[in-house]
Amino acid sequence: MKIGCVVLAAGNARRFGSNKLQVQVDGESLIRRALETVPSGLVTVLVSQYPEILSLAGEYGFEAVLNDQPDLGLSRSVRLGLERLTDCGGVLFLVADQPWLKRDSVEALAALWAQHPAKIAAMAHGGVRGNPCLFPAQFYPELLALNGDRGGSAVIRNHEADLILLETDALELTDIDTPEALKQAGSAS
Repeated sequence: MKIGCVVLAAGNARRFGSNKLQVQVDGESLIRRALETVPSGLVTVLVSQYPEILSLAGEYGFEAVLNDQPDLGLSRSVRLGLERLTDCGGVLFLVADQPWLKRDSVEALAALWAQHPAKIAAMAHGGVRGNPCLFPAQFYPELLALNGDRGGSAVIRNHEADLILLETDALELTDIDTPEALKQAGSAS
């Protein structure tokens, strides 16, 4: 079954104060770290408002999709990416600000979902759901109908019984929203 992937990289990073995706973590930008976690063989779309981020898509063999209205919220990026992948049996949503997420873990999530293709599969630590998340096609209409700053979590809350979790360590699920969070997480890695 064909799996698609949407890399969500269009946020304004207001709490960070600048385009955090260019920030270096262990000698590599957040965005490159994110793109390298995408398992091979997935049809992948990179959604961003930043030309310098979109220019990386071709290097990785991904489709670049401009979100020219990021102020409409996360739902717009979800919709723009998913609209390109509706022929896939499932779509994985990756956020671009988890610098310690491992490709092996994302591959394990896709493998878990392949065993349960009617379920939503998500990474978790201690039973607490995080990102990334992989949705089967039956949830595409709900994802496409999202509005404002709402993403897949809103759909998951409506379908908790359809959720399966893949446990990983807390560091992998850490996302970076502020320079302080980056320093704090960096000292823990």
